[in-house]
Amino acid sequence: MEIAIMLEGQNGLNWPRWKAIVRLVEELGFVGLYRSDHFTNGSPPDKDSLELWVSLTWLADNTHRIEFGQLVSPFSFRHPVFTARMAAAVDDLSGGRLTLGVGAGWQEREHHLFDFQLLDKKGRFRRFEEGLEVVTRLLRSDAPAEFEGEFYALRGATLLPRPLRPGGPPLLIGGNGETRTLPLTARYADEWNAVFLPPEEFRRLNIRLDALLAAQGRDPSDVRRSMMTGCLFAIHEADLGAKLAGRGRTFDEVRQRGVIAGTGPQVQEQLSRLEQAGVQRVMLQWLDLDDLSGLEALAKAVL
Repeated sequence: MEIAIMLEGQNGLNWPRWKAIVRLVEELGFVGLYRSDHFTNGSPPDKDSLELWVSLTWLADNTHRIEFGQLVSPFSFRHPVFTARMAAAVDDLSGGRLTLGVGAGWQEREHHLFDFQLLDKKGRFRRFEEGLEVVTRLLRSDAPAEFEGEFYALRGATLLPRPLRPGGPPLLIGGNGETRTLPLTARYADEWNAVFLPPEEFRRLNIRLDALLAAQGRDPSDVRRSMMTGCLFAIHEADLGAKLAGRGRTFDEVRQRGVIAGTGPQVQEQLSRLEQAGVQRVMLQWLDLDDLSGLEALAKAVL
């Protein structure tokens, strides 16, 4: 199983922190680095939040190995034409290392503060599905794209230059929903990214996705299976106790939520269980953006 790092961009991310973490993740040997796409947190206090596409453009031109992407970008922030256009350009700049993660949007506070239309859940997913149509038609076909929807339209549109990778960067859909998310993943995505699941629940949804892919005439191997989850790593047991106390939860409680928690051997055991459940790549959420020594210790423990 491949191991990557995930950052919450709204949790104080700025240029000094981003550059330091990017360089360290590349140096340590993690397979990739991913980040959220938010303007701010769901509740105060507001913190630094480096703009997503600008940050990924810098990463693309200042690294050589790591894969990267967003978990995930909502179409409520940007028109899908811009999302597709920027994704193709950043992927080309990196030499083909971007994964384009997209979602419907969910965080009410930032949409209210910055006057983005979140819509109700049904409307949100209607818009999301149309956004997926726009992105895939523009990236995956060289022919002029035609589409007429409730929210978006394409009238003989073509993105130029064409992506260097045939079909553009792989498309990732994130979420655990069986009613909407998994069916859309089976229709459109190259990667499914589950969120905070224990191994047993991941295995159940993974089997469900296989069935949905078969119904679409697709092979299970067409879609990579990944998961983003929390990480409470500590070198010593005493440090782990302090981190758990800070969250107000016990070790068993955080593990039941799918969080990877513990010292090196405990983390290795939990990662092994995820791999057995079908996870091909895990994105470990690293919340302390200044704890670079902890990130180094994690790499030594699990890579």
